[in-house]
Amino acid sequence: MAERQERTAPDAVLTRIGQVVMLHHGGDREEARSRLLDLWAEVGQDGDPVHRCTLAHYLADTQDDPSDELAWDLRALSAAEEVSAGATGPAALRTFYPCLHLNLATDYMKLGRSEAARACLHRARGAADALTDDSYGDGVRAAITRLEHRLGEEDPPGGDPWGPPRRRPT
Repeated sequence: MAERQERTAPDAVLTRIGQVVMLHHGGDREEARSRLLDLWAEVGQDGDPVHRCTLAHYLADTQDDPSDELAWDLRALSAAEEVSAGATGPAALRTFYPCLHLNLATDYMKLGRSEAARACLHRARGAADALTDDSYGDGVRAAITRLEHRLGEEDPPGGDPWGPPRRRPT
């Protein structure tokens, strides 16, 4: 019974990250960055890789400098790869890879590194089979397609298999 409760108990760190993300989405970027950095210090460089992945992913969004954004997105991918290499990583993290690679592609594009952007974009497209058919998946697929067009990528043979999103991302 206690083991089942541990598996279903909410993760306090992820809950706190979610609260800070809501603050960021509410428009307080500086305060969100400060609180996320405090959480990063609390979790530590060797903390739970799911926590580090999530924190780094959202910390990237609060950066003003594209180089700093890239550094945080690289930390997020590195932590995700630690989870994937371990035997106990959540399967749901697999659906996060397309977004992680897409973010890196966007970072490289902002920095004028189009070849690196294209390489990450291809990784995002390759990982997109893990996406579910919901607003998150539709939104990521649409963002991949938009970035392909911005980078001058051609549609895959047979046209774009995803087409426009069936519903707007929320």
